[in-house]
Amino acid sequence: MGDNIVAIVGRPNVGKSTLFNRLTASRTAIEEKVPGVTRDRLYGPAEWRGKNFIVIDTGGLSFEESDPLIRQVRRQVELAIAEARIILFVLDGREGPHPLDQEIAALLRRSGKPVLLTVNKIDHPGAADEVTSFYSLGMGEPFPVSAAHGRGTGDLLDRICELLPEEKGNPAGEEILRVAVIGRPNVGKSQLINTILGRERVIVSPAPGTTRDAVDTPFCFGGSDYLLIDTAGVRRKSKVKESVEYYSVLRALKAVERADVALLILDATAGIAEQDQRLAGYIEQTGRGLIIVVNKWDLIEERREIRREWLKNIERAFAFVSYAPVTFISALTGSRVEQLFPLIARVHRELYKRISTSLLNELVADALAVNPPAAVKGKQLKIYYAAQVSVRPPTFIFFANNPRLVHFSYRRYLENRLREAFDFGGTPLRIEFKPRREREG
Repeated sequence: MGDNIVAIVGRPNVGKSTLFNRLTASRTAIEEKVPGVTRDRLYGPAEWRGKNFIVIDTGGLSFEESDPLIRQVRRQVELAIAEARIILFVLDGREGPHPLDQEIAALLRRSGKPVLLTVNKIDHPGAADEVTSFYSLGMGEPFPVSAAHGRGTGDLLDRICELLPEEKGNPAGEEILRVAVIGRPNVGKSQLINTILGRERVIVSPAPGTTRDAVDTPFCFGGSDYLLIDTAGVRRKSKVKESVEYYSVLRALKAVERADVALLILDATAGIAEQDQRLAGYIEQTGRGLIIVVNKWDLIEERREIRREWLKNIERAFAFVSYAPVTFISALTGSRVEQLFPLIARVHRELYKRISTSLLNELVADALAVNPPAAVKGKQLKIYYAAQVSVRPPTFIFFANNPRLVHFSYRRYLENRLREAFDFGGTPLRIEFKPRREREG
């Protein structure tokens, strides 16, 4: 994805967060709602017409100097503008141009970035004429949208994709395997990198937050080429008080987008935190391979019951990514670190695995025979056939008579059957249902 970042900017209460939710909902949501995993996200992945990008939702922008909180919000908005490739300038179509909009327009003009004038709250066609007053901002043609109802957002997304560069991609045959090392501050990410490389490539410090930017390090292990992406520790949004840390959070999430496989590092001495779940949720949403790595195991008394308790806690906390393998290491002593590489290679293979259509449909026929879908209000779901349409992550389309009859439990059943038959360990699966067109019948 590189630097494909779209920042949503505007004054307070114009619908920025609603637009953010609308744009990022194009990705499959986590169905098991783990508290804190999908709510109140500042960053989110989006996809439209094959293009992937990160959307940043910023706070309401104001230029009041006396309020320190407002000044902090403005600093973070300015940082988002600096990082972004495209800026969505969101305005309130019901209220019309506001004096504060003129000040924001001046700020955005100075950035030199492409700005899409996004006039929100245009909820019906008759209100579209109201956008003409926004030409007075001198920022080009306005896009009338209703973030709440989705009206006009397709045209907006089309324009975003026109402005984004073509992605080079990372095909399965590419020689280098990209691994992002991600986690909260002070869990031992940089120490793990140094242990793998056998030298002090990145700064290691007991002080949380030492690494401020992503550090890419290519190396070879066992005849295979890797690129390790070290990242800054990610703290909860409420604790991100300095702009430099705001920037480091963004860099960490961008690193996940650039990777094939993400190592989510947990601290064996600190337990599992809500932020660990948030990070796992982000990795799942971006469709990358995931390995959960419990570090600092040298500081824990090695007993079977302690390991079993850890595995139970992980099973509960990360139920929504139950496919992720778990391993226990000590980055400081090097214990079990080499065991990471066969695991990474395996997850990478599963991420790019393709299943033949004939084999897939044999499985589907068997799954339907063993456990046919229950009728919904007297209507019976019929699945005609399935096909795998992409990898990274493996994505399957099931053609059915009525996709609305698919219960989430049956979707989960089909996913479980796919995993039982074909593994897919460490990688999320995307399952979509589409109506079969008449000419296919």
